[in-house]
Order: sequence, then C-alpha cells, then structure tokens
Amino acid sequence: MAPTLAATRAALPPEGAVAPGGGPAARRRLILVSAGAGLLTACGFQLRQAPHFAFTSLYSAAATPLGNELKRDLVAGGKLKVISDAKQIDSAQVILDILGDQRERVVVALNSAGQVRELELRLRVRFRLRGKDGKELIPETELLQRRNVSYNSSVVLAKEAEEALLYRDMQTDVVQQLMRRLAAVKEI
Repeated sequence: MAPTLAATRAALPPEGAVAPGGGPAARRRLILVSAGAGLLTACGFQLRQAPHFAFTSLYSAAATPLGNELKRDLVAGGKLKVISDAKQIDSAQVILDILGDQRERVVVALNSAGQVRELELRLRVRFRLRGKDGKELIPETELLQRRNVSYNSSVVLAKEAEEALLYRDMQTDVVQQLMRRLAAVKEI
C-alpha cells in the first residue's frame, strides 16, 4: 500500500525547519566537498614529498648561514648524512662546493631630489656537486634571487629589518632550489 500524500507531508519537517541530517544545503555542501576531493586525487595531485637523493652521504664545508640552513634541511629528510669535518671527507659519496654566497644591494630608483627611493636586493649563490672521484655531477651553477624594496630615509631601522627578512626569505628559496637540483641527480 503506497503512502498517501497527506502521510508523506506529515513525515516531512515543517517549512524552514532543518532536518536531522542537516537539510538539503548541508547535503549539497557535502557532495561538493567530496567531488572536489575526488577531482584532486583523480588529477594526480599530491603533497610535495621530501626529496629522494641518489646518494646517502654528502660533504659540505660551507659555514655560512645559507650553508647551515642547507645542511639542516638535508638532515631533516632523515635519509642523508651530511659531513662537515674535512677529516671525514673520504666517507662522503659526493662533495658539495659552495663557491660563492653573495648579497648585493643596488639602487633602482631615485626621487626628484636625488634621494634613494627603491632598492633591489640580490642573493647570488654559486655551487657545484662532484663525486668522490672528481666527476662533476652538477657543473658550476649560479642561483639568483631578487627582491625590490622601497626605501625611506626617515625609517632606516624599519627598512633594515625589512631587508633582513627579505634576505632570509631569499635564502630559504635558494636552499629549496638547491635541494631540488641535488634531488635531480639520478646516479653518481
């Protein structure tokens, strides 16, 4: 026996009331969220993983802030041993030479009175990677990061702090680029 129209209306919640399951709007949201998640997995999206290196030990003598951040990030992956002691260089599979780590500050714009209005900050890093036998795995390469910053002589201390933050940000970007380059080496 099919339910009558009156019985069906009696079973539905009153107009404007929310059903125990959250109502049609909540169901639509749930469907949209699950469809979005399904689309992301279907397209091959995945979070960035820690890089995989073709070597298990690396020697680097760089004692600069950039070199220290690079060593910290390499060790954080957990699969790579970073050697800094020159006496243990023979136990490393590859040698990373940081040939240059240079910070530059260039005037880009002046105002009508001839005072500095805008600066360009640059961070240049030159490096190469070679095997124990001297074979070059990555030839000498230069990575360059640039940031523009406005300048105001009345707030010099604040601008110095801003420059320090920008240099730190550029350094982090260079370290990430360097790690991706090291991970691109497939065989030693």
